[in-house]
Amino acid sequence: MEHVIALDVGGTGMKAALVGADNTLLYEARRPTGRERGPEAVVAAILDFAADLRAVGEERFGRPPSAAGVGVPGVLDEARGVAVFAANLGWRDVPLRALLSERLAGIPVALSHDVRMGGLAEGRIGAGEGADRFLFVSVGTGIAGAIGIEGRIDPGAHGSSGEIGHVVVRPGGPECGCGQRGCLETLASASALGRAWAAASGDPSADAASCAEAVVAGDPRAEAVWGEMTAALADGLVIAHTLLDPRVLIIGGGLAEAGETLFGPLRTAVEKRLTFQSLPHIVPAGLGDTAGCLGAGLLAWDLLATEVSA
Repeated sequence: MEHVIALDVGGTGMKAALVGADNTLLYEARRPTGRERGPEAVVAAILDFAADLRAVGEERFGRPPSAAGVGVPGVLDEARGVAVFAANLGWRDVPLRALLSERLAGIPVALSHDVRMGGLAEGRIGAGEGADRFLFVSVGTGIAGAIGIEGRIDPGAHGSSGEIGHVVVRPGGPECGCGQRGCLETLASASALGRAWAAASGDPSADAASCAEAVVAGDPRAEAVWGEMTAALADGLVIAHTLLDPRVLIIGGGLAEAGETLFGPLRTAVEKRLTFQSLPHIVPAGLGDTAGCLGAGLLAWDLLATEVSA
């Protein structure tokens, strides 16, 4: 059976799969990145994982994988296949595509940003299926997006499109790791929400999930914190919507797990801010934890299709 390797590399762990031509996950596995041992160890862990997946494919399906799709965090040069920088993994200028292709006996390898990869899956076979234009926004520890056009993700001229988390929505606001102040990520990410709720509740162990629970329970302090987060997120989404005019806004990441506690007030807040713009459909991501691997698989199959047509 023809199959491809799909590898989704996160800050602390890696999710991987062997994916069939019909997007079926034929085999799934997870491993830690081992980032506490340094960037060279992380690269070695990725290469070892990929090699082991190749061996599993040969053993189970009688043939090696035809290609591999790999998603990693940070700044990428997708054209050259280089992982330029990732703060949470500590690496710089790693020729990851070449290293993977060599370790995998020369098969073609597609390299992409992890959020754009998840957005590809959501837009093509998940919550945005059928939409000609969509914006996928992952609201978790940070905030990042993926701009989808006709079933593909636009990486931008320099490989950094979709960084909606660094749109300034509160000038002069909290300092961001990027060097600006008042970025969306500092106000509406799950980590920012957790910090705000910990301060408001007086509980240093409080987090975004407990804030959502307190909102459901009717705690006015939680409602105030939640309202500020929702307002900031709505401001960021309206800026993106005004620039990109997507048909569907797909919200994923940990904060989306709050369900209608988030989506109800968020839809209302976005609608109130619109003037001439068409109201987009705002929907939760549909693929959950599998989005990254499914997106990596799609990248690999797309790469094969491109090589065949060429």
